Amino acid sequence: MVSSSESGVEPQERFPLLGMLTLAAAIFACLTSTFLPTGLLPELAEGMGVSQASTGLLVTVYSGAVVATAAPLAALTRRLPRKALIVVVLITFAATNLMIALIPTYPVVVIARVLGGVAHGLFWAVAGAYPGHAVAPAQLPRAISIMAIGSSLALVLGVPAGTALGHALGWQLAFVAVAVTIVLLTIAVALLLPSVRHIDPDVPRASAPLRRDPGVPGVMLICVIGAVLMVGHYTFYTFLVPFVTDVAGFEEGWVSTLLLVYGVAGAAGLLLVGAIGRRAPAGGIVWTVFIVLCTVVVMGVFPQWQVLVVGGLVLWGAALSILPALLQLWLLQTAGPRLRDVAFAWFTTSFNVGISAGAAIGALVLGAYGVGAVPFADAAITVLCLALVVTGSRMLTRRSAH
Repeated sequence: MVSSSESGVEPQERFPLLGMLTLAAAIFACLTSTFLPTGLLPELAEGMGVSQASTGLLVTVYSGAVVATAAPLAALTRRLPRKALIVVVLITFAATNLMIALIPTYPVVVIARVLGGVAHGLFWAVAGAYPGHAVAPAQLPRAISIMAIGSSLALVLGVPAGTALGHALGWQLAFVAVAVTIVLLTIAVALLLPSVRHIDPDVPRASAPLRRDPGVPGVMLICVIGAVLMVGHYTFYTFLVPFVTDVAGFEEGWVSTLLLVYGVAGAAGLLLVGAIGRRAPAGGIVWTVFIVLCTVVVMGVFPQWQVLVVGGLVLWGAALSILPALLQLWLLQTAGPRLRDVAFAWFTTSFNVGISAGAAIGALVLGAYGVGAVPFADAAITVLCLALVVTGSRMLTRRSAH
């Protein structure tokens, strides 16, 4: 059973729908903040008076801050109230956006992005584990699917809307608008998100260190699976635009529509998370990774059949929205209450490492063999991911049986 909330209401008595929707909205705003500089990169570079290449390094700086600080900060703040920590992190996100908008010099923007990366890692460590503390185990699939809607809509609607606002009214106003939105959502979190008691009062403070927790091997395995999945995905996804234009033969005017198709399919795919998760998340992950494998192979082998490419983008988008949500659910079911927050910090770190490595591998493949070879590199890595899921799920099943 998960811990009871600080208000004394047992989490299995009622599902905190409003609270979970508020948390999903906070995720939406934070991810919009994360990716907004990418959508406004030329305008941001001009405003700072630096090259686009230098501005692109802000992505690396951000990811580096996430990787370096997520797990240590999660461990250091493990005993702090979860709700209060989310409020502090959201305020930090808002402050970083105001820094970029009001003091658009390169050193200040770098500092803001470092702070944003630190906030990002801690936010996901706390927010990702929150449903495990707030709802009963049987309600976890529903809670995870609601949270995943926030991240999916950020990519489908939030970033494009912020980019459009920046193009129409100026990039600085776009960052101010995101900051104001986060402040409003911080107030909503303070009022609507249920508090949770994430530390079991029956477990003494001097108990065994986290590294000896019995859930650690399973958590590490899931993090490795997540990292490998992201390596494969971003090997291809990073170079999706040149693939659809140079290999599949789509006109450049179709690019935004194809990306929208991918994003909408991802949002629609999240509707399946609850149904799949209620049965067996590991089994659902196996089949969904297999769908990803088949999809990228078909797009790589038949790029000249544009209808297959469009269909592939639909399946790919749906599958790649389902998989992170199922992995989060599997992680919550594997990690004990005292391990959950740190486990999600490791999970966030593994995803960021996978994203960075995938983009680098894709660039190497493109340089050596051309963009037409990138889907096959993705497929090879996805085969490894599939093998890890199959063998890993069997291993964890045997461990739980003992």
